[in-house]
Amino acid sequence: MANFSKAHVPQFSVDVYQNEYLPEGGREVSAIVTVTATGGGTTGTAPHLHPAGAPGAGPSAAVALMVDCSGSMDYPSAKMRNARDATAAAVDALRDGVHFAVIGGTHVAKEVYPGGGRLAVADATTREQAKFALRKLSAGGGTAIGTWLRLADRLLSSADVAIRHGILLTDGRNEHEAPEDLKAALESCAGRFTCDARGVGTDWEVKEVTAVASALLGTADIVADPAGLAADFTGMMEKTMGKEVADVALRVWTPVGTAIKFVKQVAPTVTELTDRRTEAGPRAGDYPTGSWGDESRDYHVCVEVPAAHLGQEMLAARVSLVIPQPDGSARNLGAQGLVRAVWTDDMAASTSINPQVAHYTGQAELAQVIQQGLDLRKAGDFDGATAKLGRAVQLAGASGNADTAKLLSKVVDVVDAATGTVRLKAKVAEADEMTLETRSTKTVRVKK
Repeated sequence: MANFSKAHVPQFSVDVYQNEYLPEGGREVSAIVTVTATGGGTTGTAPHLHPAGAPGAGPSAAVALMVDCSGSMDYPSAKMRNARDATAAAVDALRDGVHFAVIGGTHVAKEVYPGGGRLAVADATTREQAKFALRKLSAGGGTAIGTWLRLADRLLSSADVAIRHGILLTDGRNEHEAPEDLKAALESCAGRFTCDARGVGTDWEVKEVTAVASALLGTADIVADPAGLAADFTGMMEKTMGKEVADVALRVWTPVGTAIKFVKQVAPTVTELTDRRTEAGPRAGDYPTGSWGDESRDYHVCVEVPAAHLGQEMLAARVSLVIPQPDGSARNLGAQGLVRAVWTDDMAASTSINPQVAHYTGQAELAQVIQQGLDLRKAGDFDGATAKLGRAVQLAGASGNADTAKLLSKVVDVVDAATGTVRLKAKVAEADEMTLETRSTKTVRVKK
């Protein structure tokens, strides 16, 4: 759990967007909850804007860098060199005072720096020592990502810090441990540290990399060209250095007779949170959101309410932000939003869909149909794939998700975007298909 100082907790605000009106017999209430964090840090400047050596530039943090050193990292040989350079660039982006370690990952996990089951504390000397140790990294062996994560957890948990974060790079499939071993490792690490995951090249499994990021509330992406790794690693580390508070949970309280249908993050990416609920007293549950810097995210909360008569109204849910504590208590971050239900016979009021809810319902469907379409394409069901990817093109166009539309156009020929009429391309570059799959959950925010 986070050890945080009050000075580092940004100000949180909650805004709720919904159509609260239900027709007679209506039982489903949907709301988009926008959470915004601003003004964190001790100096009035976001920590990531400070040079690495600026004292007191942010909260205490520990970072574990996990670098794939399996045999395939030698094909081509530039891949290992790029990985070493990228990790060195990330080390350079560490703030002074941040605890860190470098792990070399094969079918086992090895401490590259500092070793001895310890974390180093970043300063000019330790950064140079870490970069020297990185030069000795060579490729050989298999891939067992669960062992890398377990070592990262052991190292990160040794530090009494506010933020614990991992960065994981792999170029291959997790072939040297059973899928259930990786799943068990993710379950044991969830809630203990956050982790960004990257796949380099095109020989890795998208679902494995995205599973790591999803379970550990981080980001996932493809770096198809290893030459792009250094810039990507630097950006990831700068974002990590900008985090100011960890272990923030979305607490949803609902009255007797109601049931939560789902809770999911819908911006900047679609992340399902429903099954991650932990009970937080009578009628309340906590949904983990990970670490926060100065940023804003959107969540879709859907509640089933008991049937009521026309003219009745009720509070369907109360959403607040907390930091759960080891003793079972919670630090309330002082922001909350209310989700309401009002039954009316005004057809215009009860049938209008709130623009935010409509937008993100479409974005969630967009992510889903891309995954389904690509799975059908791999399975040889080209008619099914065409239908799903056509729907994806239609949704991307309607919601203004230009980035996803561009990625789709590399997999299908678009005949008519408005109707979702497409043809599957006969030849698709593997990197293009993997990029679309990896980034399928990225959303655009609704224009408010």
